[in-house]
Amino acid sequence: MNGTLAAYPHAVARPAALSRAGQMFLAVFAIAVFEGAMRKWVATSLTLPLVALRDLLAFVLVVYAWRGGHLRRHRKITAAMFVWSLLVFGWGLLQLAGGESSPLIFIIGLRFWLLYTWFAVAAAATLNETDYRAGILLAAIMMLVMAPLAVIQHYSPPGARINTQLDSDEEGIFIVVEGVVRTTGTFSFTAGYSTFLALVAPFVFGVLSARKRRRWQYVFATAAFVALVVGALVSGSRTAVISSGGMFMAYLVGRLLFSKARQKPAAAVAVVVSLLFFGIFVFFFQEAITVTQTRFEQAAAAEAFWPRVAVIFFGEPFVFRSITWLGSGVGYGSNLAANLQAVGKVESFSLAESEGGRVLLEGGLLGLAYTAIKVVVIVIGVSRSIRLAFRTNSPYPVLLWLAVTLAILTWPSSGQLTANVLLGIMLAFGLLLFRFPTVEIFPARPPPK
Repeated sequence: MNGTLAAYPHAVARPAALSRAGQMFLAVFAIAVFEGAMRKWVATSLTLPLVALRDLLAFVLVVYAWRGGHLRRHRKITAAMFVWSLLVFGWGLLQLAGGESSPLIFIIGLRFWLLYTWFAVAAAATLNETDYRAGILLAAIMMLVMAPLAVIQHYSPPGARINTQLDSDEEGIFIVVEGVVRTTGTFSFTAGYSTFLALVAPFVFGVLSARKRRRWQYVFATAAFVALVVGALVSGSRTAVISSGGMFMAYLVGRLLFSKARQKPAAAVAVVVSLLFFGIFVFFFQEAITVTQTRFEQAAAAEAFWPRVAVIFFGEPFVFRSITWLGSGVGYGSNLAANLQAVGKVESFSLAESEGGRVLLEGGLLGLAYTAIKVVVIVIGVSRSIRLAFRTNSPYPVLLWLAVTLAILTWPSSGQLTANVLLGIMLAFGLLLFRFPTVEIFPARPPPK
């Protein structure tokens, strides 16, 4: 991503148009990000049709990849996914026979545990380089749209129309301090916005570090970076601030570490310019920083920081005392299952709040296997991304897989609909990285015929 195509001549030939699979992938991405806005501000009845359309597109992409033979491109991953799917299906049947689940919960579990992982593999096998590039640019464009919306939400009172939903009032709005909301962007809940920031961050920094040939490309990259910084500053979320700040520091270090020796002076200049931009916006958004600092202080008074981090990554302490060998049923800990069991009442996650805790309690021994598989995927992905970063002299591969690691370990993907699909999208990008290691975000125009 940093001017390395010369080392890989085969990468010069690239399709010029989006493929059918790419169109479906981008549609799923767009629905995942903007479905909440339709629910909040247009009609709550749109939720089910949009979620159903999103899941249908994901399923169709998987079928498309299978029927077209594209999955043979990732034979080992496909074989492993097939075995894993049989294991999840068989274990779910065993839980049904043991009285720990129900047919409806079983179907929900298959959707949460399998559908969007298959979607990621199918997308990685079928998308072309143009599709991949379009996905990265779409993520940056979404950040450009999201940041102004988040700023308006931050400076609007909690009862303002932009901060409320059609089916709720001011009492249901999360606030950081009196009169200041925790921004949600287009999402219906604060966690969705924090997850979105973590997803788009590596792509924003990828665009920032990419080779540019025209003035508008520099403007676009700078605007996307500014949008990410501002979006995080006004979020009022500890998760968003820590993840975005950590990604920014990783970008600065990676830009210096992975660049060629002759490019290090230019990389150092880019780092200094990035820090200057960051400092300027910190100055202009001091009020937002004060609010965020208050949020950290309030949270520190209520709970210790490091134990909270341990819970996020490894699960609550009670999980290891409550786990059974069979588990409570795959899908049982999801918010969808909780809402169905509550007959329409809004309920929080059952079983456990953390992703790791839910997986273990839902699956029992299968949950332990799932956790081990996640660790193996992270180790392989991160190690390959580091080697690729040195080969391409770009920090983007490492940044992307740091984001994938964070997503796998912490996002509530086994229990929350939006996080589930966003993790599938994140995994797809992580796998596409290894198919197109030298993709150029802003390719040179082909010579006239």
